[in-house]
Amino acid sequence: MLGADDATLLRRVARGDTTAFGVLYDRLSPMVLIRLRGRCADAEVVADVLQDSFAAVWQSAGQWDGRGEVAGWVWTIAARRLVDAYRRRAVRAAAAERNAAVTTAEVAPSAEAVVLDELLGSGLEAALCRLSPELREVLQATVLDGLSTREAAVLLGVPEGTVKARAFRARSVLRQALA
Repeated sequence: MLGADDATLLRRVARGDTTAFGVLYDRLSPMVLIRLRGRCADAEVVADVLQDSFAAVWQSAGQWDGRGEVAGWVWTIAARRLVDAYRRRAVRAAAAERNAAVTTAEVAPSAEAVVLDELLGSGLEAALCRLSPELREVLQATVLDGLSTREAAVLLGVPEGTVKARAFRARSVLRQALA
């Protein structure tokens, strides 16, 4: 089983083969873990996302359509789970902030908040809103989610060349809008 390729292992996982799942996990989890750590400094969140991602691989192995690399498919699942974790954390933080009693009259904003406010206030937000949905989703996948061109192509269901062309076009439009 160790000599089987990822696609064969995933097909076996889809049939409920726990041994194949173990081999696939041992093979792909280090790559997923390294990529998650590169995008999130919180070790607890990374561990949760890794576990949640491979639980999703186990449950949805039969949904892989055979196109692209299994590793790219697995990373796409993990990237989406990480984005979900960030969203959940932001919702919890916002709720905690609303519920917290602020004792001082004014709280100084964080440096990150100041930079984001300046960027968004400087026209970036407006420029992003003017992008077509296709261009925005390519930027989301490649810039914000950190996916490679190949992974973004799998995620978006378009050829790699289309991802490259849309990314180039999106950057050009943003450059013109911000000039």
